[in-house]
Amino acid sequence: MSVFTRGSAQRSRTAGILGAVAIAGASALVLAGCSGGGGTTPTTEAPEARDLTLSVGTVLPQTGALAYLGPPEEAGVGLATAEVNEAAKGITIDVTYGDSGDPDNKAYETTVPKLLGDGVQALIGAASSGVTKLFLDQAVGAGVITFSPANTSPDFTTWDDNNLYWRTAPSDLLQGEVLGNLIAEDGHQALGIIWLNDAYGSGLEAALTETFESTGGTVVASESYNAGDTNFSAQVSAILAQNPDAIAVIGFEETATIVPSFVNSGFSGSDFYFVDGNISQWGSDMPVSIEGSKGTQPGPVLADDFQERLIAQWQEQSGEELVDFNYAAESYDAVVLLALAALAANSTEPADIASKLQEVSGGSGDGTPCTSFAECADIILGGGVADYDGYSGGVAFDDAGDPTEATIGIFQYGADNTHTRIN
Repeated sequence: MSVFTRGSAQRSRTAGILGAVAIAGASALVLAGCSGGGGTTPTTEAPEARDLTLSVGTVLPQTGALAYLGPPEEAGVGLATAEVNEAAKGITIDVTYGDSGDPDNKAYETTVPKLLGDGVQALIGAASSGVTKLFLDQAVGAGVITFSPANTSPDFTTWDDNNLYWRTAPSDLLQGEVLGNLIAEDGHQALGIIWLNDAYGSGLEAALTETFESTGGTVVASESYNAGDTNFSAQVSAILAQNPDAIAVIGFEETATIVPSFVNSGFSGSDFYFVDGNISQWGSDMPVSIEGSKGTQPGPVLADDFQERLIAQWQEQSGEELVDFNYAAESYDAVVLLALAALAANSTEPADIASKLQEVSGGSGDGTPCTSFAECADIILGGGVADYDGYSGGVAFDDAGDPTEATIGIFQYGADNTHTRIN
């Protein structure tokens, strides 16, 4: 595991640059950084008793190209809500679940106005950077926090969000570097990339290209496609004509159509590389073998008890089995951080909560480390400053609302087209 530190220069909420980092190996990586300093005032006086109700609404994918991410994210939200309420530390969370859909079916156009009209103080979502971009200004205008567990576009670092946008997922700049180095360390020299033409796909493609070529490799072909496309023969032909020895697929559920198009044209099913948007437990939904192919996914190794609690929570919420765990930890931590920030502020006003999010994440550098809502809440209620280290990692928000600590896991597919973590 390699550790990286961001520069100490302060960054405003509307302007910032993530410094370049060199990656020394295709291992799970931690980006450990220092806060820009400022943005929060530590809680120093003994607080008043709490009797708070926090209303949150989810804008997570129940339909559309990212629907497979909905169950783990909603399970994370549900589990955190249940555990915060059970702790009885002076704050109760009310959660309303809503569908984000995707930029194609536009379910968010119904969900977001309804949630804002219902008076939620925070939106959890969206999973897709492209979807969040379509409603973020609306939420900011309403004075409501938007807290995404899965947005990875670098564009949000410099968004004019009035301190109301936060995320527990790291920028694509990090994942692109890890993936590029992984492909190079696996011995590949000629990379083809097929990518979704949206904020997520373009940002990740750029970061991957820069890193892979910095290792001495060549991106021999890079072809985009649009949301809703179902035929990828032109892109497949263009990429294969350049004789790549590896292909990176940056997209969502359409991956189950793209990959067979390559394999049926003679490309090896073992030389694909996937990203967080499509590192699914494909199983029989992938009609060709991808044994040996790899992918990256932000997030640390999840403790077994956490996965068991998620499975039980999702069974209770939906009556269904939870298969994927993508961004479940980030969703859980988003709710816990919101609850802790509300406790620290003794308020559920969005601006007040936002003013304490950096503090309770450890980004201000002044807190006492703690690893559960109840433990952190006791610190706050005792007049101290909590530094929550959760299931998604240390987080430690900077002034832009980005996590400065993050881990990227590496996964490999077996004969059954399901993956296991290898680093």
